[in-house]
Amino acid sequence: MNQNPDALLVLPWLRVQNANCISSPLTWGFPAMSAILGFVHSLERKLKPRYTDLGFSGVAVICHRFEPQIYSPDRGDKVFRLTRNPLNEKGESPSFAEEGRAHITISLLIQVKSENYSNNLNLSQKEEMAEEILKTAQGLRLAGGSILSPFTKKSKVRLSDWDVIGDALKAELRRLLPGFLLTSREDLLSERTTELQTLDPEATSLDALLDFSSLNYEPISTEPDADVVEWQVRKKPGWIVPIPVGYRSISTCYGAGEVLNARDTETPFSFVECIFSLGQWISPHRLTDAGKIFWKHEADVEKGLYRCICS
Repeated sequence: MNQNPDALLVLPWLRVQNANCISSPLTWGFPAMSAILGFVHSLERKLKPRYTDLGFSGVAVICHRFEPQIYSPDRGDKVFRLTRNPLNEKGESPSFAEEGRAHITISLLIQVKSENYSNNLNLSQKEEMAEEILKTAQGLRLAGGSILSPFTKKSKVRLSDWDVIGDALKAELRRLLPGFLLTSREDLLSERTTELQTLDPEATSLDALLDFSSLNYEPISTEPDADVVEWQVRKKPGWIVPIPVGYRSISTCYGAGEVLNARDTETPFSFVECIFSLGQWISPHRLTDAGKIFWKHEADVEKGLYRCICS
């Protein structure tokens, strides 16, 4: 069985208004990859009635613009701009949950699996299929935000045959400049954890994550008797950021309908907590391996792990 995708779908320069930028209990900024993958999964389900064998196996995301809705009151700390809701029956402002919103412009590169695409569709039918996918995508929410209509020719959706060698993928990435692509750097987290454990055997991967997330000053000179010591910020190997990459179960998996007030009464339910890792924003033209940019779902029900992995 062929494990390679049949096609590459490019949804370029999607303008998303009011996307959720509180990506986890500890981080804020670009939407979580679980939200991006959730959008792709929802898009696949919406298209199933018409394209029965269509499947999306992975997605790469490039961010072109990120505009958080924040302001600085009285030159103090920045806070989110919140919505002004209607008054209640007492003429008072009702209570509400704080929301962090951002306007973003992103491009999605989606791996497509479809035997019908490879064997039966001609060029005009493939173009029609691409337009149908874009039209369906514009009716969905992406990370809670609304997808606005395209406004330039470069926003035209593209659906092309998968190139095993990878030259076509590299060409598509260059067409999407300027922008930064999010990749996983779980390897850096593992290496830093090992380094910290040599100094402190009780150090954990959380300590390594916080070490990468903080601004660390180090002395330039290592001479202990120096009269003047100059300090510098420890350099990181690129634009490294902490990111949420899925969920870990903290309870047993309950049957459908067993938990009251669940959103979905037809699906098994489990209480979970967020999983964190490291990611790197990198310009597409600096990629050394363009194949390891696609995020996918990975689930281990026995261990209660539901992760987004990059491969």
